[in-house]
Amino acid sequence: MSQKERLEKMEGKKIKFSIIIPAHNEEKYIGKCLDSIMAAAAPYKNQVETIVVLNRCTDRTEEIAKSYNCITLKNEDKNLSKIRNAGAKIAKGDILITIDADTCMNKTLLAVIDHVLSTGLCIGGGVTGVFDRMSLGMAASLTFLTIPIILKYGWISVGIFWCYRKDFEAINGFNEDILMLEDCDFAKRLFVWGLKNKKFFGTIPFAMTTSSRKFDKYGDWMFIKRPELICAYLKETDRKHADELYYEYENERLELKH
Repeated sequence: MSQKERLEKMEGKKIKFSIIIPAHNEEKYIGKCLDSIMAAAAPYKNQVETIVVLNRCTDRTEEIAKSYNCITLKNEDKNLSKIRNAGAKIAKGDILITIDADTCMNKTLLAVIDHVLSTGLCIGGGVTGVFDRMSLGMAASLTFLTIPIILKYGWISVGIFWCYRKDFEAINGFNEDILMLEDCDFAKRLFVWGLKNKKFFGTIPFAMTTSSRKFDKYGDWMFIKRPELICAYLKETDRKHADELYYEYENERLELKH
């Protein structure tokens, strides 16, 4: 089924979940991510749309996304906030969920999100989970990064985000003025919006698995050996390090070829 045929089929149908995936050359990971979404969406036939925002892709990401009947759109920004917001702008679902292409959700996540939001007590929230591998170096690096983040943003969960679209729009989505830790910034603003509406910010524990690819590339002790990366994260607008960590995977492919 072509994307046009899929959109025509879904036209007029009630969409409960819109799942947004920013994707820059993700052919290695996105298939597993989409498999996990399909498993979680099984109880919600024809109520889930998956939007893959193709960010300067030069590999098979688009081909793979279309093979899963995803909605796709192209985006040229080197800014994750703009990439995610672009997907949200075309979303039709009442509930927006953002997930990275190298992350898999567990098969009950959508049902849990549906239940928690339906209580009317929760504004939305994040998800915690595990890496596909762990080591002493990774644990030390993550601790070294997490402590200053907690001091700046408070106790928040990130990972996969979920909330009603109306609340996403109320806080103006992701902050397009920052390049790094846009997820933490979003979580903090959603938390504050919840307080104003007498609702809590929720955390769904151990409901995802994400790749360790940054540690695979830079080393398990990356944040211990390169504390300047932590400073870049906290600054939020460091273009040089943002490009290195998020927006220039072309360099990674060149390194692998040599």
